[in-house]
Amino acid sequence: MRRLLVLSLCLAVSFSARAQIGASGVAGQATLVADEVSVQSSDVLVAKGHVEVFFNGQHLTASQVIYDQSTDRLSIRGPIKIDDGLGNVMYGDQADLAADLAEGLLISARLMLQQKLQIAGSEMLRADGGRYTAMRNVAASSCTICAGSKTPLWEIRAHEVVHDAQAQQIWFSHASLRFAGVPVMYLPILRVPDPRLDRATGFLTPHMRTTSALGTGVLLPYFIVLGPNRDVTLTPYITSGGGSTLNLRYRQAFSHGTLSVNGAMTTDQTLPGEGRGFLAATGEFDLGHGYQLDFHGITVSDDAYLVDYGITEADRLDSTVGVTKVERSTYFSGQFSGLHSLREGESNTTQPAALSDVVLHHRLVPTLLGGESDFEVQSHSLYRPSDVSSDLNGDGVADGRDMARLSFKGTWRRNWTFDNGMQLSGGLDGEADFYRIGQDEHYAGHPARSTLTGGLALRWPLVKADGRGTVHVIEPVVQIVAADTPKQNIPNEDSSLVEFDESNLFSLDRFPGADAFEGGTRVNMGVNYLRTAARGWTLGATAGRVLRKSDLAQFSDPSGLAGRNSDWLVSGSLESPGQMGLLSRMLLDDDFELSKAEILFRLTRPKVSVSGGYRYILADQSEYRNDDVRELVLDSNYDVTGNWTAHLANRYDLVAESLAQAGLRLTYTNECIFVDLSVSRRYTSSTSVEPSTDFGLMVELLGFGGSGAQGPQHMCRK
Repeated sequence: MRRLLVLSLCLAVSFSARAQIGASGVAGQATLVADEVSVQSSDVLVAKGHVEVFFNGQHLTASQVIYDQSTDRLSIRGPIKIDDGLGNVMYGDQADLAADLAEGLLISARLMLQQKLQIAGSEMLRADGGRYTAMRNVAASSCTICAGSKTPLWEIRAHEVVHDAQAQQIWFSHASLRFAGVPVMYLPILRVPDPRLDRATGFLTPHMRTTSALGTGVLLPYFIVLGPNRDVTLTPYITSGGGSTLNLRYRQAFSHGTLSVNGAMTTDQTLPGEGRGFLAATGEFDLGHGYQLDFHGITVSDDAYLVDYGITEADRLDSTVGVTKVERSTYFSGQFSGLHSLREGESNTTQPAALSDVVLHHRLVPTLLGGESDFEVQSHSLYRPSDVSSDLNGDGVADGRDMARLSFKGTWRRNWTFDNGMQLSGGLDGEADFYRIGQDEHYAGHPARSTLTGGLALRWPLVKADGRGTVHVIEPVVQIVAADTPKQNIPNEDSSLVEFDESNLFSLDRFPGADAFEGGTRVNMGVNYLRTAARGWTLGATAGRVLRKSDLAQFSDPSGLAGRNSDWLVSGSLESPGQMGLLSRMLLDDDFELSKAEILFRLTRPKVSVSGGYRYILADQSEYRNDDVRELVLDSNYDVTGNWTAHLANRYDLVAESLAQAGLRLTYTNECIFVDLSVSRRYTSSTSVEPSTDFGLMVELLGFGGSGAQGPQHMCRK
């Protein structure tokens, strides 16, 4: 029968009598469990058979433990397992250790760090209170070794390895990196962080990139820790096409915010003899008293740089600094933005280059009228560098027009519900705008205007439920809206892009900004339908149109809102919880001709997810769209196996009858490696950007500090 022995008092020869003083300053007490315990002399204690020792959070298991009080050491026979209580486990066949297990020698040893990285060697030496663990003739890997094979997917072979538990570093001497047993790299000295360390100075995972424009190159990031709250990453990138780049990323955390700066300096054959590059910064700070400061900014040397080097495909760059404050009933925002266009055919001298916006919004509940009211004060201004007051470039806007606006706006909303289920909604919007317009031969001056818009909407939701838990709701809606007639003395800068869909069918104003508002008397009419099944399936549909008393010529034909009667809006949606989604909307005239159509879908299954859609939009000069848009978009992910994943993305231009963009990405992840292989092709071109193909390859060895999350274990062949 197994006996439990707590070494204290009677056995003052105790295992722990001379143990090291712990962090608390109190000697630890050991607990011993064994099949047989005997005292051979006044100094020697022998435990045999399924021996377990618990001491200061450590757990030792062995077949035999001999404790010699005179030397305060342990002689141990394996199989030996020592769990240090910090996530590290040591294995061995024999050992000679100090009583506190922190110093000594293990033969035929293995060290498992945080259940991620395994290091095996002919012997293991622990020293300096367990801080250092040295091993000889080692092999290290985080890969699973299948039965019948002694070769992991990758491993590091070295003459010696030293693990510094305090510094959380692992040092290899005369190390070689092997894949499937084949040496691919030799390093006299290799230092890597142990799995517990998140930040350490050193090289990060390299990334190989090949493009048709730049050639082949390798990005080799070097991470430098500047302090507990600061770091910098330097990434050289040299390509076979003659390009040399140094990327820099600086990050710092403050007590009330964060700052990140990214940039690059480049010389290549795209612009021989000229330096290229970019600089970007982002930050956010808590200013106290509820105020939040946010900013981001970017500048670039030339229009093609960001796309050439895979940084971003944005063709309009904005830099913004803003302050916001959000309270229960009050919102404040003030921001200043600078814009820079990279688009072909757009001149930054005639485009708005600087904008400012200040908004103060307050919500209240009026006691006399009931319902809910909002009051807002807003200022807006924009500046163009050009000083030309006429439209020389033919875009319909004076080349140098500058504008400033101060607006006061109030809204009121209230709902009433009648006994028969009918709902009446009332709304009232009032606004006063004061403008200052310069450098425009048609609109220059100080125009002012006041507008008033009111509306009443009547809804009658009709509900039916069947015995299977399915609920049907049909809701006819009629809304009458009356508004002032817009004056023609104010240009439209912020409301040129108008959407007509189910979200604003019953809106008092469909213009998104303040420079234009929807005037005249009109009736918005339509019907909503919703079917909800007990299993969570939902089917929804909306149909409606706008009938006007008179056509004020505020909207373009492609918008679907032109004329006395708008196009018919028809939309539908189908949702299955977590599996499928389908959304369709279209605008049809009285002859059932399409002016706009959109179909979006998503499908999610255990191994595959697919999303995409079709878009059809007519050309519209008022929205600066010179050509029709007809395109198909597809984005899919397929779980090929538990380890392999494929991602495919395509955009096909039906007008040009060619692909606009295409991309394929394959990733492989298991418990010890992450491989990312990608290829993408951009088919479109402009004066600054040429069609190009981009290949990327990244291989990351998992199990070290800062590595990504480990994936599923690879399957061994039976």
